Amino acid sequence: MKAPYYAVIFTNVQTENLEGYAEMADLMEQLAQQQPGYLGFEHARNELAITISYWQTLEDIAHWKAQLDHQQAQHLGRQQWYQWYTVRICKVEREYGFEKP
Repeated sequence: MKAPYYAVIFTNVQTENLEGYAEMADLMEQLAQQQPGYLGFEHARNELAITISYWQTLEDIAHWKAQLDHQQAQHLGRQQWYQWYTVRICKVEREYGFEKP
């Protein structure tokens, strides 16, 4: 990814009632990949889960938030799957990394 771009950081703790969660998470990943401006995502989970999705613009993020299937997932998350969550939207100005050959 070439900076600048945006990161949506979704941090959460789940409830014990995860019926339907895995299927919805898979669907959301597939749908996000089809959205204009989608650049990728990363995910880590133990007791605390962090999912970061990357987008070209703030408008792309707003369109994803408003996508109907995503709205249904948000509703189910609040009703059933999450004890709490926080969403942070950040502009990535630059990035660097390391990778062994």
